Amino acid sequence: MSPINFVYLAAVLFAIGAATVLVRRNAIIAFMGVELMLNAANLALVSFSRIQGNVHGQIMAFFVMVVAAAEVVVGLAIIIAVFRARQTISLDDPAELKG
Repeated sequence: MSPINFVYLAAVLFAIGAATVLVRRNAIIAFMGVELMLNAANLALVSFSRIQGNVHGQIMAFFVMVVAAAEVVVGLAIIIAVFRARQTISLDDPAELKG
């Protein structure tokens, strides 16, 4: 199988993740869309690394995974804190918490 097929798959996955973030108002679902976009970026990095014949894309994908893990910890903590305060995880409600 050609590595360019994986690049096409990464583009489709990224588009699905972006549409999820833009359309859905549930924080958990939007969060899952962001994670899907990060995984699509990882797939693209590894695919381009395979096409070029070096490991630079794979190393970058490792750092993206580290950032994604940190983002999960912080993001879920924020979502839980908002849920405890408001009893909802809608993305429209935290805007009311400003000043």
